[in-house]
Amino acid sequence: MDDLVVIETVPTAMEAALICGILRNVGIRCLDRPTNFSAGANDGWPSGGWREIVVSGEDAEEARDVLAAQRADPVERGGPQE
Repeated sequence: MDDLVVIETVPTAMEAALICGILRNVGIRCLDRPTNFSAGANDGWPSGGWREIVVSGEDAEEARDVLAAQRADPVERGGPQE
């Protein structure tokens, strides 16, 4: 991953893991990292906080499309039903 692009920012590591799992299921490599604010909030000690979801630049548009489709109709993809 040479050319990294932030495609999403989420408040917890659990949400970041969920999003990365969705992307990895469709073959998009990703990682999450603390935002600049979170990284400096506790003098560099890991403590949770906001996370950035990062993919390669060539996968950014597809990754955004995958996440948008997931959010558009979660029931169709096996999510919770009302």
